[in-house]
Amino acid sequence: MLYNKYGDIMRLRNVKNKQQIMDHSSYLVKNPENYRGSWKEYFKNSHPIHIEIGTGKGNFIIQMALKYPEINFIGIEKYDSVIARALEKIPEGLPNLCMIRRDALQITDLFDHEIETIYLNFSDPWPKCRQAKRRLTSEVFLEQYESIFSMDALIIQKTDNQGLFEYSLCSLSQHGYQFLELSLDLHHSKVEENVMTEYEEKFSRKGQAIFYVVATKKLSSQRKKD
Repeated sequence: MLYNKYGDIMRLRNVKNKQQIMDHSSYLVKNPENYRGSWKEYFKNSHPIHIEIGTGKGNFIIQMALKYPEINFIGIEKYDSVIARALEKIPEGLPNLCMIRRDALQITDLFDHEIETIYLNFSDPWPKCRQAKRRLTSEVFLEQYESIFSMDALIIQKTDNQGLFEYSLCSLSQHGYQFLELSLDLHHSKVEENVMTEYEEKFSRKGQAIFYVVATKKLSSQRKKD
């Protein structure tokens, strides 16, 4: 289910031809588990790999791939209707982008020490206390992320939900992350070259504050000891 920031269930619009869109898209990886540990072979280069968990309708990940051809981007989305809309938007001839339809809980089945950066953009806030473990910055997910990062961990989060943001800062800090950048109002900050999501454009027009953090954790020294 999708929730808004108040905890209310949001209705997901069904795309009638979603299966046809997914079946015929060259950007959707049908068997992503087969590339675990070998995504550089999929992209046919050794460029850094960045992933967006919960890619929505795709505006952010598509614009990032267009802007940074020297980086490989992978968008992960669990809802068929949503990823179908994203696939429709991708222009032809974008070799540094692909999409995966999977739940974030399966992240360790998809990657093995090969991701440089994780983007968490306007993730479901799961506002009720009993839902805390489902938040993408909960301990459950942060522990899984450590096994997919190639070197040190780098997580970039944007959200309009203050409760989720406060929770994320506490969770990241308790898990050993340090904050490189932090803003309580991204669009009135000194952060440059911000690529917006569909939600972000909508919220920005309404004058709503966007919370933003870049968090990192040293993993390379820990792995050398292991």
